[in-house]
Amino acid sequence: MQTEPAAIAFCREVLPAVSRTFALNIPVLPRPLDTAVMVAYLLCRIADTLEDEAHGPASEVLLAELARLSTLPAGWEADARRFSEEGARVLRTQAPEAEVRLVAGTARVLEALALHAVPVREHVASCVATMTKGMGKMGDKGRASGGGLGLASLEETLEYCYYVAGTVGEMLTRLFQWYSPAIAERAAALEPRAVAFGNALQLTNILKDVREDLERGSCWLPKTLLAEHGLTPEALLEPGNRGEAMKAHGQMVAVAHRELRKAFEYVMALPGQERGIRLFCLWPLFLAVMTLRKLYGNAAVLERRAVKVSRRTVKWVVASTRLLVGQDAALKLMFSTLTAPLPR
Repeated sequence: MQTEPAAIAFCREVLPAVSRTFALNIPVLPRPLDTAVMVAYLLCRIADTLEDEAHGPASEVLLAELARLSTLPAGWEADARRFSEEGARVLRTQAPEAEVRLVAGTARVLEALALHAVPVREHVASCVATMTKGMGKMGDKGRASGGGLGLASLEETLEYCYYVAGTVGEMLTRLFQWYSPAIAERAAALEPRAVAFGNALQLTNILKDVREDLERGSCWLPKTLLAEHGLTPEALLEPGNRGEAMKAHGQMVAVAHRELRKAFEYVMALPGQERGIRLFCLWPLFLAVMTLRKLYGNAAVLERRAVKVSRRTVKWVVASTRLLVGQDAALKLMFSTLTAPLPR
């Protein structure tokens, strides 16, 4: 049995610590698509960690350098080792240990990227470049240091979602097409919905983590929508504003629901014979549906109790979609039934 390269082994080891969702669904992808997606995700997660945990000029400089290194330029190995050391050094002391380890291992993740085919490397580098450029463009807009919490409008919230997640939807679509000629034939149906697939998952995370983000000094909700309810991001958690805050939160649940419907259309456009790729997409999609069901109208999302789906729900989603993965009519009925309680 052939021994796996050490760089790939490092990626497999660190993945579950930084994302339980991707640690669950990447293994169902066929090879070599599985390692391509794993490495791509980890590079995007490094960018996300730098954006979240290394605020200020250091973050912008490191994000630009990560984009450059992702193209694997001449002499990248030495530069990547320096980047790994500097990136880990500038993270805030409260940064999660697993994410610090990932940033410190950036050189190993880039080494794993170098093991893949040229088209894979090009698609990944393009995604990282767009993502990091967008993070620089959005800057500290959603943070107190950027002149006030919150983003200006729903359009700006969706723009933020595009840069941190919609770009990943685009990249995954290109990787899927690289791997599968059958998927490449369906590009016309998939590509217009690829961004919604990423945006839906990111909006769900924003709505789930609204209190945690506010306590960290960030808010990715649109100020215009909050203002319709007499609210500002700074006042969102005040107990006296709970009723109006939940109305505003419910409106954003409706936006996330809209994006999830487009994301479901995306999955249904994948050929049924590509079972692993379908499952890879179905699991986070249905977990997002179940999360929105739990969040909608639940004031606990603004309190100190974490709102998340249970392990039992995760197991049910995994088992149900495994059973129905090739049955479009049954999947459509399942999606329609589960999303029925969500606002439009």
